[in-house]
Amino acid sequence: MKRYHDIVGDGGSRVLEQVADQRSRITDGLAGVRHLVAVGSGKGGVGKSTLTLHLAGALRARGLRIAILDADFNGPSQARMAGVQGALFVPGSHKVALPRTRNGIGVFSMGSLIPESESLEFESAAQGESHTWRATREFALLGEILGSVEWGALDLLMFDLPPGAERTVQYADFLGPRTSFLLVTIPSEVARGVVARSVAALSKGPNRLLGYVENMSGYFCRDCNAIKPLFVSPDQPPPRLRRSAEASAKAEPFDAVQGRPSGLGIPCLGTVPFDPELARLCDTGIPLAELPETPVGRALEHVAQQLLDTLELTTPASPHGSRELRPGKEPRR
Repeated sequence: MKRYHDIVGDGGSRVLEQVADQRSRITDGLAGVRHLVAVGSGKGGVGKSTLTLHLAGALRARGLRIAILDADFNGPSQARMAGVQGALFVPGSHKVALPRTRNGIGVFSMGSLIPESESLEFESAAQGESHTWRATREFALLGEILGSVEWGALDLLMFDLPPGAERTVQYADFLGPRTSFLLVTIPSEVARGVVARSVAALSKGPNRLLGYVENMSGYFCRDCNAIKPLFVSPDQPPPRLRRSAEASAKAEPFDAVQGRPSGLGIPCLGTVPFDPELARLCDTGIPLAELPETPVGRALEHVAQQLLDTLELTTPASPHGSRELRPGKEPRR
């Protein structure tokens, strides 16, 4: 019986040839994409998917060509939020065309293919050892999606990553140095601590860290037309349990100071307040653009501009891409 160390090369499986072929198809498929931006956190529950979609909407409103790849295969949410649940993936001459949102954003999400009542399953002869091969199967699936979808000419392809600091690093390794990372946190020391671990891990690799966005930085009160605190800083005194109506009316509106130290060591591209109406839109698949001007919309516009300014300073992801991000025509389909 041969041992592992007795096997020469790939043992005749031609796996190296298959990997090289897949990498070639991925490279060809993404040749028209100017920038690859992965939106991650390490911490779950920070509103990363919501931020990804509505930041894409703010960029799309500027005339940029945008697509989203929902890389959270086991917990996809982009399909519902983008309004493409049950959308058909139409085969093209060579590859599959993406479904699009009302405002023209291309979205790939397993939520369009698998009902929410079902989970993504990978068939295997092995029982009870899924932890040894599931990640491999997931990244093989990601490679197939990247190589099989007609991405066309894009200014940005945004990856909505699953939570987990170790998963963020795995995606950085798989997607390669072309991909830049935007991290998301909330005004919580617990969340910042986990995101700081992602920063430390990504800093050891070749991927560029564009910065971070502080999500849920207060909440927009529609009744009083002000932004109120959602999280209280540890160095602030605890709020009184009861306050009179007059005292509440005289309270100063919450103002998130973007220049305060975060301990993350990377630039803050902006803060975004929580808006309950935004949550309703996500559940119904309605774009943020259909809301009248609100603080969360203005905050997303600010983050979009900061992101574009930061990307202008980087070498374009596509070897054929222009260094300047400008509105372009939609690719022919």
